[in-house]
Order: sequence, then C-alpha cells, then structure tokens
Amino acid sequence: MKKRTFLAGIATGFALQPARAFEPLEDTRPLLNGRIYSGPQITQMLLHKDRRKLYLLHEEEVLKSYRVRLGFNPSGHKLEQGDGRTPEGLYHIDRRNYKSSFYLSLGISYPNSRDIARSRLAGVSPGGDIFIHGGPRSAKEGRKRDWTAGCISLRNDDMREVFWMTELGTPIFITV
Repeated sequence: MKKRTFLAGIATGFALQPARAFEPLEDTRPLLNGRIYSGPQITQMLLHKDRRKLYLLHEEEVLKSYRVRLGFNPSGHKLEQGDGRTPEGLYHIDRRNYKSSFYLSLGISYPNSRDIARSRLAGVSPGGDIFIHGGPRSAKEGRKRDWTAGCISLRNDDMREVFWMTELGTPIFITV
C-alpha cells in the first residue's frame, strides 16, 4: 500500500467538521493488553472499503492494519438512513462509547454538511450514528461478510487496540 494514499484524499478538498458534544468520562489512561499504550500517536486513519482494510497511521507510516466488515449494502456513499452503506469521505473520530452494544466503539462524525446537503436534495434523512465497533452480537450476524447498518466492524481484540490507540479528533478517510 502506498503510504501517501491518505494524504491524496485530504487534497481533494474535504474539510474537517467540529466534534459533536460528548460527556467526557473519568480520565483513564489507555490500557492495551494490560499495559499503558505509549506507542506512536495515531495521526490519521484510512479505510479502504473494497479491500475491507482499516489502516492506522502515524504521519505517513502505516503502524497497523485490520480486516473489517461494513454495512450490509457497502457499495457507494451513504445517502440515507437505513440504506446499509458505509459513508465515504473525510470525517474524524468524535466520541468514545465504553458501553457499546458491540463491545467498544468510536463515533465517526457522519453526517457532515456535504452529506446533509446531498440527502436534503434527495428528500431523505442522512441518518447518523456511524461507528467503528467490535464484532457481531450473534453467530448468525458473524457468518455474513458485511452485516452492519453502515458501521465498520472489527474483531473484538482488534477493536480494543483501535479504541485505546486512537484519540478523539483523529481524521479518518473512507474511500472505495
């Protein structure tokens, strides 16, 4: 994988949106496998939908990559609530959920102003609550290649790493 792929996405003109309000929980140092995470800061994330891969980067260096599952209808950009698509574009991590129905989760700042305008033009609601989260709740869901409502799903062990390595405000570029 070319390490500069993510930077090319930023050059296409996407703008970061302000983080949504969230209630901060007590300040807890991130534990990763029982140890405090002290590795390089994750400065950006890249999700390749076609490859089903999430990359964590420090500047231009890929530090880790993970296999993912997407929405049940993953082709194309998310347009409306319930379409099963995973959005495409530049977003950022805007919240943490320690009590997710799917193990742990990180919120993605979808919809942005561009998404809202596109959906409004089509006369539909853009939906929301797009997350990176842990695995399925049931074995039946787990057998499907893509099963979420538009979110990005990882194995629980992988989600624990991503959750503790990623800070709020980290940009994520989601591309085909």
